[in-house]
Amino acid sequence: MSAGMTRDWSALPSANSLWEATAEPARAFPVLSGEQQADVVIIGAGYTGLSAAHHIAKSGLSPVVLEANRPGWGASGRNGGVITAKFRLSFREIDAAHGRATAKRMYEIAHESTDMVEELVGEYGIASANLTRTGQVKAAHNETTLRAAIEEANWMTREMGSTAAIVLDKGQVRDETGSDIFVGGVLNPGSGGIHPLNYLRGLADGVARRGVPIFQGSPVVKLRRDGGVIVAETPQGAVRAKQAVIATNSYSDLTGATADMQRTLIPFRSAMVATEQLPRNLAGRLMPTGRTYTETKRMMRWFRMVDNRVIFGGRGAFGKQDSQAAFDALRKAMVGIFPDLADVALAYKWSGLVGMTLDSVPHIGRIDDRTLVSMGYNGAGVAMSSLMGRYLAAFVRGETPDVGLLDVSRMKTIPFYPLREPAVRMVAGWYQFLDAIGR
Repeated sequence: MSAGMTRDWSALPSANSLWEATAEPARAFPVLSGEQQADVVIIGAGYTGLSAAHHIAKSGLSPVVLEANRPGWGASGRNGGVITAKFRLSFREIDAAHGRATAKRMYEIAHESTDMVEELVGEYGIASANLTRTGQVKAAHNETTLRAAIEEANWMTREMGSTAAIVLDKGQVRDETGSDIFVGGVLNPGSGGIHPLNYLRGLADGVARRGVPIFQGSPVVKLRRDGGVIVAETPQGAVRAKQAVIATNSYSDLTGATADMQRTLIPFRSAMVATEQLPRNLAGRLMPTGRTYTETKRMMRWFRMVDNRVIFGGRGAFGKQDSQAAFDALRKAMVGIFPDLADVALAYKWSGLVGMTLDSVPHIGRIDDRTLVSMGYNGAGVAMSSLMGRYLAAFVRGETPDVGLLDVSRMKTIPFYPLREPAVRMVAGWYQFLDAIGR
C-alpha cells in the first residue's frame, strides 16, 4: 500500500477471542483532526506504544499516540496472555555465541520485563488484568526432551543464578495438567498469566488519565521531515514532533509510512482456541494450579485455564486471515492431550501475528536522528514490549541504555522477502515432521 492510499479502517475484523468477549468496556478515543504539537509522536497503541507514552510522560515530555484502528486491535489484544522472562534464543545459546557478560545482561533484561508488567498493573490499578505469577510448567513429551529441559534448568541455576527450577516426574505433571501423556517436566517460577486485553485497556486508560492524547482510527499514512521536526500525517490531521517512535511490530504494513519496517520481520500467525466453560468436576481436574503450560515440541503448543475454560494455542497457521485448518489442528492437538475435551465445544477461535526476527531477539533503538523503533518480540512480547517502553523513553531523552543483543544496529532485513511465507511453511513442515517421529 502506498503512503497516499487510504482504506476503510472500520472494516478491519476484530478477533473472535475470549479476551474481546470478557474485556472491560473500551474507552472511546477521538480521531485525530487538525494539527497537534508534541515532543514525541508514537505510532501504535499496543503495549510498546502505550508503555513508551507512559515513560516518556513521566520524563516530563509530551507524547501523542496515533493508532490506526483502536488500542489493542493488533497483537496486544490477540495474544495468549502468557508472561515469561525469556527470548526465543535461549540464554545458553546466547552464552555460547556471545559470552557470559552478554548472556547475563540479556537475563537481567528478561526478568526486568516480567517485573515491568507487575509495575504497570500496580501503578494503574488494573485489577481486571488478573495478573498471576504462579509459574510455568514445561511438559516433556519424551525422555530426550525431558533430559534437555532439566539440563537447561540446571545450567540456568548454576550459570545465571536463576531461581532453582523444580523438576517434576510423570505423576506430578499429570497432577499439574490433568493429562497422562507427558513423561515429566520442569516448573519455572516467576512466569505467569494475564488477561491481555484488559491489561492493554487499563494501560490506555491510565496513560490517557495522565494527560497523554491518544487518537484511534488515525493511521499514519506518511512520515516526513519538515525542517527540524518530523511530521506524522493521518487522513484527517497531522502531528508535528521532535521525535517519532514506531511501535507497530507485525502490523507495520498497514500503511506505507511504516511498511519498510515489515521487511525486518517474518510474520508468523499464532492461533488460539478456547472451550466452552467446563463442568466444575472436569475443570477441577485440568490445570488446577492456575499456571501456564508449554510443550517441549518444536512446534510448541501452550495451554492454560481461564474462567473454567481451556485456552489452547500454537504456531503453524499461515496466511493473512484466520485459518479453519489451523483451528482444526489445534483442536486435534488439544484433545490428544486432554481426551476429556473430545465432546466439549469451542466457544472462541482467533489468531494474531507474531513478529519473528532473523536472530530470534527483539530490536530497539534509533534508526535515524529523529526516529526510534522497537519490534520483533518472537512470541514473548507481552512482558518484553511492556519493558521496551522504558528503554524507548531513555533513548528519547538522549541516553544510551545497555540493551545487549537488542540493539537496533543488529537488526537485519529479511533476504528474499517475497519468499518469506513459503520458507516459513517449509520450516514449519520440517519441525512438524520431527515432532511426529519424536525427535
